[in-house]
Amino acid sequence: MSHSGQIEHRLKRYTFEHISKELDRLKVTEIIETVYEDESIIAVNKPNNILVYASYFARNIKEDDLLTLLKEQTGQNLYPIHRLDRKTSGIILLAKEKEFVKDYQQQFEKNLVRKHYYAVVRGFSPAKGTIDTPTKNAETGTYKEALTEYKTLENIELDIPVHPYDKSRYSLMKFTPKTGRMHQLRIHANKISHPIVGDYQYGDRFHNRMFENEFNWNHMFLHAGELSIEHPNTNKRLTLNSRFPKDWNALFERFNWQTPK
Repeated sequence: MSHSGQIEHRLKRYTFEHISKELDRLKVTEIIETVYEDESIIAVNKPNNILVYASYFARNIKEDDLLTLLKEQTGQNLYPIHRLDRKTSGIILLAKEKEFVKDYQQQFEKNLVRKHYYAVVRGFSPAKGTIDTPTKNAETGTYKEALTEYKTLENIELDIPVHPYDKSRYSLMKFTPKTGRMHQLRIHANKISHPIVGDYQYGDRFHNRMFENEFNWNHMFLHAGELSIEHPNTNKRLTLNSRFPKDWNALFERFNWQTPK
């Protein structure tokens, strides 16, 4: 190939890759659903695999973060009131002005916010219980008290072998965290030997791979489904719910599980 031909080939390749990335970005933007909005806050249903905001600890991740995508979608600068892990989907609250954050954030700091998460875990989990194992902050190295209540909603046994067994078992759990530590639910699920499927840091790689190979489900199955907080402007309780992602709906249908309300 001539020098000019090589340049033309590179330009075409660059243009194709650029367009593909732009289309992927637009697809992500379109699926960010607004759950609630008023004059001071907006609540959205965060998709899997999107950072809430760029940080030093996630400097190697090149995709646009939630704040950037929402700025393009709404034209507004928004300010996160709390956080969700990159791989966790579900409700997140954002303030429309920086000065609004404090009034809401104080409720999170005082554990006055009620949150319900749903997770698909390995094995048959207990009917209900409480986990109180302290968690270690990866950034500071310090341990803090952490408390999670849980309830098992569904379970299933599949005729699909996963090392070292000839069958595989899974449960649908509802987690109610009473504290808000980093990776709290993922760590606590691991502590009771029922790690969350799709969690490559605290989970079981054999079950994660099975979900990918058998079902083409490659996301972490942890979803922030409900959040209840007192609105500072009205002093009334605001309860918000978010819809499950596509992988979840496919799983509910495949496993014949009832979608939590």
